[in-house]
Amino acid sequence: MTANETKRELDARDIDGEPFGAITSALSDLSDDETLVLVNSFEPEPLYAVLDRRGFDHETEQVAPDEWRVEIEPR
Repeated sequence: MTANETKRELDARDIDGEPFGAITSALSDLSDDETLVLVNSFEPEPLYAVLDRRGFDHETEQVAPDEWRVEIEPR
């Protein structure tokens, strides 16, 4: 991440129901100099293929037993 980039966070644990719509909406709103930090209670492996198809890179880190953080950036 460069100095000009900003991070937005989406905590999927706060979403009531299926979070996929909220995630894809947040990705659509992401500008080229922004990073979306997705917080989830499990590793969202099914999301990785979607990110790849839509032109996003990601880095995933488990920060607690029930907390995963995925940094998502446009390519």
